[in-house]
Amino acid sequence: MSHFTNIKTSFQNLSYLEKALNNLNIKNTRKQKLFSNNIPDKNNCGLIIQQLNNMDIEFSWNGKEYELIFDHSFWDQPYPIETFIDKISQQYANEVIFGESQKIGFQPIKYAKNLDGSNTIILQRWNEKK
Repeated sequence: MSHFTNIKTSFQNLSYLEKALNNLNIKNTRKQKLFSNNIPDKNNCGLIIQQLNNMDIEFSWNGKEYELIFDHSFWDQPYPIETFIDKISQQYANEVIFGESQKIGFQPIKYAKNLDGSNTIILQRWNEKK
């Protein structure tokens, strides 16, 4: 018997989520929801992660964030769900830091993965006012 699980996340930006998955080499495709008249809703997209068992994993917008939707019985990833979410969360945070800091003029100058699993990011911004 299948039981789908919805896990709330803090992922609110589809572009950053997509980049995080791509950087982790997790293949994904965009899924666009349809209005009742079969017209695509450009504001309501999600991401699908296909599994070999045809029981896909989905990130679906709930109005506040992208929920992870999957069936525990058919989980077919190389690591447990908690580790899967942790890896994506860390990469998503990196994407948010890079993307949002660049919007206000910062540029990354150093990125390092530390032995403890954390990341170090150094950003800089030149002040052109004299």
